[in-house]
Amino acid sequence: MINFISPSTGEPLTLSGNSLVSSKGDAFPVVGDIPRFVPQDNYASAFGLQWKIFSKTQLDSYSGLSITKERLERCLGFPLSELKSKTLLEVGCGAGRFTELFVQSGALVHSVDLSQAVEVNKANIGNAPNYSIAQASVYDLPFPDNSFDVVVCLGVIQHTPDSEKTIESLWAKVKPGGLLVIDHYRWRLAYYSTLKPLYRQFMRKMKPERSKKINDRLVGFFFPLHWRFRNMKPLWWLVHRVSPLIEYIHEFPEKDYQFHYEWSRLDSYDSLTDYYKHLRTPAQIRAKLEKLHAKNIWVNIGGNGVEARGEK
Repeated sequence: MINFISPSTGEPLTLSGNSLVSSKGDAFPVVGDIPRFVPQDNYASAFGLQWKIFSKTQLDSYSGLSITKERLERCLGFPLSELKSKTLLEVGCGAGRFTELFVQSGALVHSVDLSQAVEVNKANIGNAPNYSIAQASVYDLPFPDNSFDVVVCLGVIQHTPDSEKTIESLWAKVKPGGLLVIDHYRWRLAYYSTLKPLYRQFMRKMKPERSKKINDRLVGFFFPLHWRFRNMKPLWWLVHRVSPLIEYIHEFPEKDYQFHYEWSRLDSYDSLTDYYKHLRTPAQIRAKLEKLHAKNIWVNIGGNGVEARGEK
């Protein structure tokens, strides 16, 4: 496993009481067995609340689906079993939908998240010997540059202040010969053809507890309409023009009402309360990787929008 360093000075950190400290006076608190390199409240606070509420919803081990595994192997370009003994940095780990599969693969997993979702992640993963976790910013990661065989950041970059700067920060941690795996929301004119952006402009500025209550009311009102008209395409389409909800009724038709209701609550809240939401085309993502001199670049439309990887 790779040891933590001070993001500001690069000095190695050692545990002293309830803090990680360096010989130059850096000190970072360890709360709940999790090192904290950022204030616990920040622009990702809504995500922290989200994952505390939906702590297991997206885990394959809980949902009975294999969509997370399939998504990971598609983005990696190889089976998860090939991660065994590789050093892996997971940025934006959330509740652990990817983390649990990385740990099971035998990779040496170093997970970070900006929000208090780290607490949920640790509760879900436990104390596996090939796993560590910290609360940290992608712009100040507590690891040396050029350290990891694989750096993975899925479902995150579009929610950071600057997508291109975020990709650069991730790339810095990949060792020569290593692999960067990312995705990003795709720019589509269709996004602006609904009322979702209008709902979001109001909700993203609210305190997480208030926006959660509003989201629950919206789901309670609109989701029964989504479900009722799921097999009536014209009416289903019309509902989507005014409803802000995200749902997967047609993607997983074998699942019941309650499953879809919970996933709609989760992803609608995610979509309506993110402080930052950037959109990029596949060409823009490819161009950024090319600018970083990545090799064997792969760009795909799938998952959250644009999936990509490149070797250093």
